[in-house]
Amino acid sequence: MIAYFDCFSGISGDMTLGAFLDLGVPAEWLAETLKSSLCLEFDMSVDSLTRMGIAGRGVTVSSMDQKVRHYSDIKVLIENSKLSDAVKLLSLDMFDRLAAAEAHIHSCPKEAVHFHEVGAVDSIVDIVGTALCVDYLKIDRVFASKIPLGRGTVACAHGTLPVPVPATVEILKDVPVYGTEIPYELVTPTGATIIKTLAEEFGVVPEMTIAGTGYGSGSRDIEGMANLLRVVLGRSGEEVERIVMVETCIDDMNPEVYGFLFDRLMADGALDVYMIPAFMKKHRPGTLLQALCPSGCRETVIRRILTETTTLGVRYYDVNRRVLERETVVVETVYGPIAAKRVKRPDGSVRIVPEYEACKTVAAANDLPIGDVYDLVCRKTE
Repeated sequence: MIAYFDCFSGISGDMTLGAFLDLGVPAEWLAETLKSSLCLEFDMSVDSLTRMGIAGRGVTVSSMDQKVRHYSDIKVLIENSKLSDAVKLLSLDMFDRLAAAEAHIHSCPKEAVHFHEVGAVDSIVDIVGTALCVDYLKIDRVFASKIPLGRGTVACAHGTLPVPVPATVEILKDVPVYGTEIPYELVTPTGATIIKTLAEEFGVVPEMTIAGTGYGSGSRDIEGMANLLRVVLGRSGEEVERIVMVETCIDDMNPEVYGFLFDRLMADGALDVYMIPAFMKKHRPGTLLQALCPSGCRETVIRRILTETTTLGVRYYDVNRRVLERETVVVETVYGPIAAKRVKRPDGSVRIVPEYEACKTVAAANDLPIGDVYDLVCRKTE
């Protein structure tokens, strides 16, 4: 599933949960899962609110537990919870991003950051609840609109701060934003964290077939503006992806480094890495290094190349790719189950593609040519 966050009135944690609940996530299931998994005590009320004639869901979380928690406390709380690994990883990723921003602003170690409002139960519910909703709705990819920012001031634990507050500005680095004359905080640090972590690209609605729309209501009724977050859920069959190619030419690096760099780039989120022989200026033999990656990984991939290689700069540009619909399947053989992909062609026909690592493991364990294992899987699916 694809989700598009239309942040025409900004984004906050409660607006995000409201939009997901409006899309069909059961409120009772969400609250009970959070309580039992994290051992937290809180009340969550969900109301139908109308903003400029549009109905949305408003979420309010209340709790007597308002103690200040450090980033390290929240990490332990999530890591020791009963949540699934996918939900844990996404929740930790969001809190790590938020802690890094706060640490930078306050010039202190990340582990020592204490979150004040963000460490309160309602913010934990917003962030971990978002991860649960993403998992429940089986959302694979997230896109978002450009982000509007309000103006003015807001009172918080640190005193009176300008809008947007410093944490929000820090988190939204590399995100396209625009200013408004709305004298309120349209984007909270929690909202900024959620959208920066989830979205791989900011811009127009991606190509998809719409499956549903959810509206999450902000707590304030703003005159002249529908204070809502709209999340559009959709499906894509023959999927067109907008991704990024990062490349550079290198002619002065120890070739032993390339293998290590390849592994690091793939771990950083690169979809593929290419090393192509090239002739450079003064007829020097060199290597054209290319890394294909989701736009959300672009900066990480660029930093990796600039850090690990001798290059003085990189190029990057957007590319489109179209991929066929596929799903993971397991093929039963005399050597046990072997993972494969079931790929659907444009004409509707299907082919099975064995997974290399699975075939490699079976071939090594049974002293077989790997080609024989491939053939075995393909024969089983004919």
